[in-house]
Amino acid sequence: MGISNHELHHEFPQHSYLIDRLSEQDAHFKQQLKEYAKLDKEIYALERRDVPVSDESFTRMKSERAHLKDQLYNALLKAADD
Repeated sequence: MGISNHELHHEFPQHSYLIDRLSEQDAHFKQQLKEYAKLDKEIYALERRDVPVSDESFTRMKSERAHLKDQLYNALLKAADD
């Protein structure tokens, strides 16, 4: 299994400025970003240490991360249009 960097600035480098701006100005975006980063770190740590977790639990974590990333990306697109 490959381990990749899913940090939001890495995922969307074209929106780095917006990520920083929204993190400072939008409390909801900031909270979602914190949740995303925390979950991403947990997933990364499990992948890195090869810690046994149930497939269901690991899949749920990855699905939640993807959902948060979609929400954050949509917020970035909306902010880019404003």
